[in-house]
Amino acid sequence: MTQQSVDILLTNGWLVTMDSQMTVYPTGAVAISGNTIAAVGPTADIEAAYAAPTVIDCQNCIITPGLINAHTHAPMTLLRGLADDLRLDVWLYGYMMPVEREFVDRNFCYTGTLLACAEMIRSGVTTFCDMYYNEAEVARATAEAGMRAILGQTILKFPSPDASSYDESLDYCRRFIEEWLHHPLIIPAVAPHAPYTATPDMIKSCVALATEYDVPLHIHIAETALEQKNSLKQFNVTVVPWLDQYDLFDAKVIAAHCVHLEENEMHTLHIHNAGVAHCPSSNLKLASGVAPVQKMVDAGLHVGIGTDGPASNNDLDMFEETRLASFLQKGVFGDPTLLPARATWALATIEGARALHIDHLTGSIEPGKRADIAVVGANNTHQLPRFARDPDGVYAQLVYATKATDVRDVLVDGRMLMRNRELLSLHEGDVIAEAGRIAKRIDAFLTAREGNILSKLLAIGSDFIPQETFEIQVKIRLPELIDLNQRLTQAGLQPFRTSVRKQYDTYFFFDGEEGDRLRFREDEVKRSELDEFPVETFYRMTLMGPSKEREFENSVLLSRARYTTSANHSLRFYREYFQPVAEREVTKLRYRCHIIFEDKDFAINLDQINGEAPHNVYLEIKSRTWSAKDAVVKAELIGKLLEIFGFAADNQFKIEYVDLTNQ
Repeated sequence: MTQQSVDILLTNGWLVTMDSQMTVYPTGAVAISGNTIAAVGPTADIEAAYAAPTVIDCQNCIITPGLINAHTHAPMTLLRGLADDLRLDVWLYGYMMPVEREFVDRNFCYTGTLLACAEMIRSGVTTFCDMYYNEAEVARATAEAGMRAILGQTILKFPSPDASSYDESLDYCRRFIEEWLHHPLIIPAVAPHAPYTATPDMIKSCVALATEYDVPLHIHIAETALEQKNSLKQFNVTVVPWLDQYDLFDAKVIAAHCVHLEENEMHTLHIHNAGVAHCPSSNLKLASGVAPVQKMVDAGLHVGIGTDGPASNNDLDMFEETRLASFLQKGVFGDPTLLPARATWALATIEGARALHIDHLTGSIEPGKRADIAVVGANNTHQLPRFARDPDGVYAQLVYATKATDVRDVLVDGRMLMRNRELLSLHEGDVIAEAGRIAKRIDAFLTAREGNILSKLLAIGSDFIPQETFEIQVKIRLPELIDLNQRLTQAGLQPFRTSVRKQYDTYFFFDGEEGDRLRFREDEVKRSELDEFPVETFYRMTLMGPSKEREFENSVLLSRARYTTSANHSLRFYREYFQPVAEREVTKLRYRCHIIFEDKDFAINLDQINGEAPHNVYLEIKSRTWSAKDAVVKAELIGKLLEIFGFAADNQFKIEYVDLTNQ
């Protein structure tokens, strides 16, 4: 019998094919011709039929399809360990996005991806699905490393590190797709980040671009319970129906996380053949929850396993991820039969390929598919002994006992990327050195920022307005509530811009010589006291400098409110982000108006502080100005107003309410 010539033979291994029959060969072999699997079968049969210049003996090893990392952000290897043990919003908005705005450029994405590829190859990953910025640089690094990948260019409704608008991101994405569309390893994709960072028009444009080029669309969906809650509150539907109305699922969707999907949403994903990427470690670490993967599988969904980005995991170890995926379904849902080892290994291989819409290329070891293969050592102490009774025992060994460090050899597209634990396709030392240089710059940036409250404010708020205003004010304690309008009319003053407000102020205090304090204010505004509900509610964050700059004879105080902005996050977010050393609360029922006195604008506030007892009633006269000279003039005018109102000097106070209530 004449032997057919091929390029590589893998022989004598415990061969796990993951084909439609889940065929396992206890002593199996694979023949590889070029980038394609030519034949699979018992070693004796393959060696009789094929000859190759390279024969790799896989005795005491498992030959398996390479693992498929269904969702990650590869360049974020450079942010690994940067900010841990934080909630998702604090982690994302307080640290990741500010650092990305400052540092993410083409070299960052290229270097971070090379580092990620080195880590993934070492752990048996042959294909990954990415979502990040400067994705052309991610593609360049991935192709050089020799890995297969679906690479999604991130698109956000607000400015990102590589675009000033989502229109610019879409233009970049189109060019990226056209450049890489026919590459043998790279599949470009469109990646709108998430429903809460998108607009309807943006979603429609992303779908149009993905369907025009027939490329995947990668998006985060239902990662947190809050995301679903906010969607219901804002749109009266959960996330998947909201996306469906803009035809998102006309594209080949890869939905990351899906922790909080409802059953009707699973049905929608199923009928549209959308894939799901389950990220157990990241979801646990960020306390997002545990996705009901078994329920998804039972519903017919194709589910893959992903590591998520190494800044939120913090590694790219798919063996760890696969083991955890199985354990979570058993432990959380109270049934040890859920997601057994064979089904779990399928999620990491062939089902992952189906979720990414590339099962025609990879995910199983079958003739005609690409040669994306991992050879895993199976003779280490933590894997022994082995039993032959159960043919599915090999899956249990892979899922429950094997470590990433057991991976010996890796091939992608027929090319050997790692042989006997030695990386062949990239220079690991050079990549590590460059990553270290970038890390030092990031570390210096954050170290400087953490020591300055203003820097931390500016990091999370692009709309912080520098006030640097002098604030001139005096407070008078009153024995009881007064009729403010009557008192002003008697003084010949006409009030305007009147309102009734309930204000909830939380002050954060910090160590250090600056004396800065932060105030978070929830301001409920009514037109009159008779209104049952506020007409609007404002949330503001104000950085206040030293509480005292100058005193006058009439007890007027000058202070400065340095920066202010609308507060787009919760009080809890700011508490966890700024980590104050102390915190105090002040509640006010405020009757506010403005008056013009000698051509100057003054705010008049009648306040009830922290309750309605008579001794908690104050009248406050206040004005602000950019000018120090104007501040002195206004201080003198406030003195005149005090005389007109006839308030006793003994009841005048120089301090802020937050300091007054602490006495």
